[in-house]
Amino acid sequence: MTDNPVTITSVTSRYATQVAQDLELNTKEQARLGAELSALQAQLRILQDDQNVLHRIHKTLGSRPASAPSTPEPATPLPQQASGKNAPARRAPSKTAAKAPSAKKTTPQAKREKTQGAEPKAATASAQPTLIALIRTHLDQQNEPRSAAEVTSALAKAHPQRTIKSTVVRTTLENLVAKSQAHRSKQGASVLYTSVAVQAATEKVPAPVLPQTEQDSSKHEKAGAVRS
Repeated sequence: MTDNPVTITSVTSRYATQVAQDLELNTKEQARLGAELSALQAQLRILQDDQNVLHRIHKTLGSRPASAPSTPEPATPLPQQASGKNAPARRAPSKTAAKAPSAKKTTPQAKREKTQGAEPKAATASAQPTLIALIRTHLDQQNEPRSAAEVTSALAKAHPQRTIKSTVVRTTLENLVAKSQAHRSKQGASVLYTSVAVQAATEKVPAPVLPQTEQDSSKHEKAGAVRS
């Protein structure tokens, strides 16, 4: 049984194409690795040159003689000692005596500086009113209900040195409502807040009294409406 010449030719063509692609990839990979190898070799040469320079500097520094430590001269001449055994006993108190006064002086001074630095901060913090006090005062000064955004804007303009956020103001207003220190109402989709004192004063205001002529006319109108 013989093979089909067309099938053999197509298989051979596919293998030839695959081999050509593999050869091309192999060549590109060799070129890439060659470039990386050249770069690494250049870096290696730079490191080797740096190493040689560092070795020479190290040898130069190591060949210099170490400088002998200088001994400080005593401020006052020491008395001639009778024996070497008494030397440590006489020198030790002088060192401790010199260190002790400095420690006693610096410790109270540091405490005073810390106390003096903390006092202005505490005074500044106590001088500023709390946010809840600012909100209550603002609501007491308003004749109409105010939203949380309006309260935040007004307080931010009145106190630019403070950072006032609308979320904190809204939470504080809700806390005042929960403590019966503020009144909450709705006007459409908006939530408005009123001071309890302002709300109570508004509710106590009596209805306007109409003059006698207006009362009579209103009665006649009502009577006419009932008859009709």
